[in-house]
Order: sequence, then structure tokens, then C-alpha cells
Amino acid sequence: MGGKTVTRADLCEAVYQKVGLSRTESAELVELVLDEISASIIRGESVKLSSFGSFVVRSKGERVGRNPKTGEEVPISPRRVMIFKPSNVLKQRINTALENGSGGD
Repeated sequence: MGGKTVTRADLCEAVYQKVGLSRTESAELVELVLDEISASIIRGESVKLSSFGSFVVRSKGERVGRNPKTGEEVPISPRRVMIFKPSNVLKQRINTALENGSGGD
């Protein structure tokens, strides 16, 4: 599972190669898309990207946790967490790549 991590620079380069924009324009486009997704999530909105998946914000209430070292109970404050739910199309593409032995490379 120690595969390559795709970075912003990698995404910018892919846009540059495939769309034909300049490197600067490609970087700006990637930043704009990521900023819009981030802003929507911060506002508590769900972001659904067709054939890819959804980013959903969920509120978690206060609960009691336990320190694994000492066994001491510790309150965990309420917070909002982001969850990614892959679409069925993405799941199918991942499993097909796995079955074909390509691993998605």
C-alpha cells in the first residue's frame, strides 16, 4: 500500500499536460477548484462530484473516551468531521483495476 502520493503540483502538471493551459493557468485552476471545495465544506455544505464521490460534514456529539495507556476516562468535545464517501462508479473502477492487476497505476 506504499504507493505514490499525488500532490497539488502533480495535479497542476496533469492539467497542464491534458488541457493545454500554461503551467501558471493550470496551477490557478487547480487552486480555484480546491478553494471552492474547501469553502463549501467549511460552510457545512456537502460536495458531490459525480462519478467520484461526496465530501460530507458530520457533527459528532460529546462523548467519553479512554486513554489506552492509563485507562483513564477523558471527555471528547463535540466537533465537526469531514467524511469522504466514494461513488459506486469509483468503487467499481478501483475493483476493476485491482482485478486486472494494474493497481490503478
